[in-house]
Amino acid sequence: MNILICDDDKEIVEAIEIYLKSEGYETYKAYDGIEALQVLEDQEIHLILMDIMMPRMNGMVATMKIREMRNIPIIMLSAKSEDYDKITGLNAGADDYITKPFNPLELVARVKSQLRRYTDLGSLKKEEETHGKIYRTGNLVVDDEQKTVLLDGEQVVVTPIEYGILRFLTENAGRVFSMDQIYEAVWQEPAYNPGNTVSVHIRRIREKIEINPKEPRYLKVVWGIGYKMEKC
Repeated sequence: MNILICDDDKEIVEAIEIYLKSEGYETYKAYDGIEALQVLEDQEIHLILMDIMMPRMNGMVATMKIREMRNIPIIMLSAKSEDYDKITGLNAGADDYITKPFNPLELVARVKSQLRRYTDLGSLKKEEETHGKIYRTGNLVVDDEQKTVLLDGEQVVVTPIEYGILRFLTENAGRVFSMDQIYEAVWQEPAYNPGNTVSVHIRRIREKIEINPKEPRYLKVVWGIGYKMEKC
């Protein structure tokens, strides 16, 4: 697996590179958003570690540009820990967020978790053919064999996390799940403090599958409890 590390602090880049290489990953380096976009043009990258505050092009802008082209996992790196910054990063298209200074073991664990979801749920095809199921509600179709989402016969481009949420809720259409339950099912780790992570991803999904996200037909909130995929 190839991982792009993008941070303007060269010491941080080199430290992360050491930990990732010890786990067997191939690493590429960039020191601002413009360099990161160039690496993506030249190399096959499977995951990006993206700093937010960088010269020339910051991580938010770079992430939005990458999302116009690719759905690979992006983990934001930042010295800021406020919820607003996390939400902004997720809204820009990031899949996860980790605050500096971070525990290297936690960083590696998050990388492995995102790559696992990218392989199992995303656009990276497994070497062995899988035979998934097809889940439907109304005109929304989640094809777990092709790993695609169709709405009214047209493919909807989603990230691996968004696909995971859609598959989980569509498979269990009609049932209500709390944010903690959704987090644990999709992220496959305990929901110690998921914060607004789930709700931000839900909002992004609604923008893609709902005609009017404020009055959703499919993905609905059950106030005080959680979310459900409506049976249509």
